[in-house]
Amino acid sequence: MKQFFTFLAIGTLLSGFTIFSSIDDVIAAMKTGNSADIARFFDNTVEINMPEKSNSYSKSQAELVLKDFFSSNMVKYFEVIHKGENSGSQYCIGTLVTKTGSFRTTIFMKQKGDKQLLQEITFENK
Repeated sequence: MKQFFTFLAIGTLLSGFTIFSSIDDVIAAMKTGNSADIARFFDNTVEINMPEKSNSYSKSQAELVLKDFFSSNMVKYFEVIHKGENSGSQYCIGTLVTKTGSFRTTIFMKQKGDKQLLQEITFENK
C-alpha cells in the first residue's frame, strides 16, 4: 500500500510538471525574443494583437509578424506575473521589457490532441 501511494505521488508530481511544459517553452523563447521557437507551438491560425495592428494569421505569417515585432523591439527580458491552467488551456500574463518600451503580454494556449498549441498572443503598451 505504501508503494502505491509513492507511485501516486510521483505520478502527480510528474503530471504537474507536464501541465506547464509547453507554456514554459514559450516563456523561455519570449525571454530571448526567439520567434522561431515560439512558432513551434502555433496552431494553424494565431491571433496576434499589438498596439499598431491586430489580426489572425497563418502559422508562417504569424512567425514573420512576431519576428518583425522582436526586431523592432529588442527584448531585454520577460517577467512572468501569472500563469495558470483552466480546462486544458494554459495562459501566461507577463511584462515584456524591450529597448523601446514595456508591454503587458498575454499568451493563450489550448489543448488540441496531445499538444498545447498557441492560439493568441497580445502585446499591450504599458
